[in-house]
Amino acid sequence: MPASFNVDDFRANFPSIPRLTYLNSGSYGLLANGVRDALTGYMDGRIENGADWAGWVGELEDVRAKMARLLGTDADEIAITGSASSGLNALASAFDFRSERNRIVVSNFEFPTSAQIWHAQERAGGEVVHVAEGSEGRIPLEHFEQAIDERTAIVAISQVCYRHGGRISDDDIRAIAKMAHQHGALLVLDSYQIVGTEVIRPRDLDVDVCIGGMLKYLLGTAGIGFMYVRGSLISQLIPRATGWFAQADLDAMDIFASVPSETARRFEGGTPPVPSCIASSAGLSLILDTGLDAIAEQVRRVTRSALDALSEAGIPFNNPNEDAQRGPLISIPSLDDVGMVDSLASKGIVTSCRDGKIRAGFHAYNDEGDVARFVSALKDHRDMLGTAPEMAAARF
Repeated sequence: MPASFNVDDFRANFPSIPRLTYLNSGSYGLLANGVRDALTGYMDGRIENGADWAGWVGELEDVRAKMARLLGTDADEIAITGSASSGLNALASAFDFRSERNRIVVSNFEFPTSAQIWHAQERAGGEVVHVAEGSEGRIPLEHFEQAIDERTAIVAISQVCYRHGGRISDDDIRAIAKMAHQHGALLVLDSYQIVGTEVIRPRDLDVDVCIGGMLKYLLGTAGIGFMYVRGSLISQLIPRATGWFAQADLDAMDIFASVPSETARRFEGGTPPVPSCIASSAGLSLILDTGLDAIAEQVRRVTRSALDALSEAGIPFNNPNEDAQRGPLISIPSLDDVGMVDSLASKGIVTSCRDGKIRAGFHAYNDEGDVARFVSALKDHRDMLGTAPEMAAARF
């Protein structure tokens, strides 16, 4: 781990610690002092000045620049959206699914909203083909080979599955990108469940679009997302979903034409989410100032410790054991997942559940004490734990 990182110093940024053992970053990241101060400053400014449009647009561009720095891209390749969903909807509106190239290949790792957006394109002529999981929370590459063909327009994958924490490795992402590009399709990567916990470089992964949001591991808030679009593709994609902040000239106020920006801003919409921009800018600053390498190493270390402790306690987990095949999320099968979440919460341990599994989402503010308290509480409720199922047998 980089010598500059001190977990206790990082934890000191979050006033909920140590009162809470917070393992729910896969749903909503903890509120940092800097983010709270930024929101308070926004409210104070509203009372003092009423409106500050120049300042607010500056905040929007600040978030764009920070996301570009985080992803290693140009700012012109970043759209700041109201959510990951709004970015995907704008992207989908740039395609004509009435053509022969109307196939959308969707992995079964997808968050419901993502898959639902692509299925909504069926009304416009799209054909959705699903790529099933194999065993142990993985999707074999051959499943993608069987699904992608000359009719494929889009291949949509999630880097980490929100249900169980299984991951598509960087090498596999590059392999899927190669398959998509060989058939003339675009690869869309959903990085929501991992961005902020390790270095992600869309260009290095050879993806065409990368989406995510600020409220989880990026330590921001709700109501804001981002979308990277490969610079060479932007001019080819003209979304029908638009708004005044998507226009080439924000000040034109033209009601007689729509002239989209030459940058990824064309995928934005109306008035930007100002409070969310201000809060998320502070969260991004904390991530960038700490350093993604340091954060990634801490997350790997603490999740590795948790998996080892679970194995030693004889508690099964669903996500793959290998670091390259999992993200920051650990899932444990439960006979009563809702009841288990409630029982853990009564002890100050905050988790979530999906699909009959307890989800523990780790961030760099988690430490060995969090692991020990979590595993001890699970041992106290063994009667509520399940066994690891054959994931290939389930339909998702």
